[in-house]
Amino acid sequence: MRALPLAFLGLTLAACDTTPGETDRAFQASGEIIAMSGGAGGAGNACFTCHGLKGEGDGVSSPRLAGLDRGYLQKQMEDYASGLRPDDVMTRVARGLDPDARRIVAAWYAGLPAPPAGASAAPPPSIWLTGDTARGITACAACHGTEGQGAGAGQPIVARQPAAYTLEQIDRWKSGRRRNDPRGVMAAAVQHLTEEEARAIAAWLSTRPAAQAHANASASASVSASAAARPAASREIRRPDRSDGA
Repeated sequence: MRALPLAFLGLTLAACDTTPGETDRAFQASGEIIAMSGGAGGAGNACFTCHGLKGEGDGVSSPRLAGLDRGYLQKQMEDYASGLRPDDVMTRVARGLDPDARRIVAAWYAGLPAPPAGASAAPPPSIWLTGDTARGITACAACHGTEGQGAGAGQPIVARQPAAYTLEQIDRWKSGRRRNDPRGVMAAAVQHLTEEEARAIAAWLSTRPAAQAHANASASASVSASAAARPAASREIRRPDRSDGA
């Protein structure tokens, strides 16, 4: 077998080097730069094209990111990158960034002010506040708060998200296409919602005032670090037919 030229071996080794180059580092220097440029993933992955210049979302199907919990945002980025939360667009975007860049951009969006919005006086759907024990539906407010602004650290804010986005997420939880919830809580919670109930929840949440995350900084950082540290191969992939998340 002929020996490969040293120059060819050098090119091969260089091609395998995944260390960010000077250009990549420049495009990942801050969360704002990543959001506006797409970071090392390139301009086609720029966050602002879907989520707005100030993280306000597009008001249709792309969620607002401004003011959401930092730990929650980074966990979603890590789950997109690992495939635990598959999405045609966001999986590509997250994989175009290294773990440090995902952390930086999540922190930047979390620090942006939640957009101001007038709240509707409409009452929440009854299923939101009380659930339905007969059908095994837990009250949404137990985790997300009476106004969708989260019920404490680690409980996602869902207020002021586009109705179409919320409805799509409910559908993904029900079908098992989204499965990155701890212990399968969301999959179980929405499994027996009717289409009418899901639409009522999504429409009502879209009218709620945008909340700003005020989670304990160390708790949020712990969630972020935990999400980033788990190797992709060890992340649990749950079957959609198991409500306990196993």
